[in-house]
Amino acid sequence: MDLPPLLIQTAGSLVAILALAGLARWMKLGSAPQIENAADASRAAHLVEDGFTPVDSACDAAGAGALVRDAQGRIMVIRRHGNHWAGRVLTPQARATCESHPGNGTIVIDCGETRFGRTVLTIPDPETWAAAINRVKDAHDA
Repeated sequence: MDLPPLLIQTAGSLVAILALAGLARWMKLGSAPQIENAADASRAAHLVEDGFTPVDSACDAAGAGALVRDAQGRIMVIRRHGNHWAGRVLTPQARATCESHPGNGTIVIDCGETRFGRTVLTIPDPETWAAAINRVKDAHDA
C-alpha cells in the first residue's frame, strides 16, 4: 500500500504539533497566574504600581485576584487580565458589596472605572474589606 505524500506530511505535522503542545503543557507555559498567598499578592501589587508595599492582603480562594492595603491606607484591587495582573488603587468612586458564606464570602468591587469593570473575589472576612473600600475618602484614605 502506497501512501500519498500529502497524507504523510499531514500526519507528520500533526505529530509535531501534538509534541509541541505536550512540551508546552509540561513546562507549564501559558497557564493562568495565581495569587495563593501574601507574598504573591505583594509581587502582583509591585507589578501593578511600582513602590506599592502591602501591609495587609486578602487573596481570592481560586487565586484569581487579591485586595491589598499599604501603610498609607490605600487599597488596591488586583485581578487577572489574560496572563498578567491588572490592578487599581481605589478612589472615592469605588463601591463594594458582599455576600457572606460560612468561612469565606464573596465581595464584589466596582472601582468606578468602566474599562476596569467589576471584580468578584471570594475572601475571608469580606465585610471588613467592603467597609474599608466604602469609606475611602481620597486616594490615600481608607
